[in-house]
Amino acid sequence: MKIEIDDHSGFCYGVIRAIELAEKELAEPEPLFSLGDIVHNELEVGRLHKLGLQTITREQMESLYCKKILIRAHGEPPATYRIARENNLKVFDATCPVVLKLQKKVHQAYLESLSDNGQIVIYGKKGHAEVNGLTGQTNQTAIVAGSENDLSELDFSRPIRLFSQTTMSIKGFKQLQDRINSIRAEKGISSSVVFQVNDTICRQVANRESQLTDFAKSHDVILFVSGTKSSNGKILFEVCSNANPRSYQITGPDAIQKDWLAEAESIGICGGTSTPLWLMQECETKLKELM
Repeated sequence: MKIEIDDHSGFCYGVIRAIELAEKELAEPEPLFSLGDIVHNELEVGRLHKLGLQTITREQMESLYCKKILIRAHGEPPATYRIARENNLKVFDATCPVVLKLQKKVHQAYLESLSDNGQIVIYGKKGHAEVNGLTGQTNQTAIVAGSENDLSELDFSRPIRLFSQTTMSIKGFKQLQDRINSIRAEKGISSSVVFQVNDTICRQVANRESQLTDFAKSHDVILFVSGTKSSNGKILFEVCSNANPRSYQITGPDAIQKDWLAEAESIGICGGTSTPLWLMQECETKLKELM
């Protein structure tokens, strides 16, 4: 049986940078606190907890003083930095550069919208850490649309500036854009009313869809390793499933079932941008034990 780990899978640059920063600070004697899970992978978070990283909520942060706190790659709204200053917290900011650039774009668009009564729309998952950081750039006025069903909140007679969470699907973003255009046409909205589309999906994530499709088709069975909280993982697993019906999403090696492997000559192991390489390697070891 052939086993292959997808060499394009694993942590993206932003996650690698955040974890390296955390590991560097964890080597120091002072405790380090992470505002939320540093990455949406339970086993990697558990590994860092063993090194001393402490994950806290926003409510816990508000009562924390004179400590070290890590801002993860997803980014945070302006209010977080205000609290950190007030509480004399030493901030280690690991916001992904792609997310940081997006935050600045959204904030600039928000300022522009104040002058023409416009609306900021973010294609993304409501409640996601990155989306919370983006809506914070608009004083919490942005409309978050995870699908076409959420467009009912829009006033199509007013200007619209559309952005996307960096890890969303390009296909889904295009569908949302097309639907807004269709509704504008149905309502007879003048082309002079602004509809500005900003494709802000990270290409390191987006380009993986076609590559992962080819990888999934090249194997009899696909094991997609991902944390249960990973939005990126859900999207990319769907890509695998569409390309290969014998795709299984697992959190780690203990979830592998031997009957999945029946008559398989080739097994591919892959994951999302929040999946550590060491975890995919453990899944490979488990497969060899089952052979």
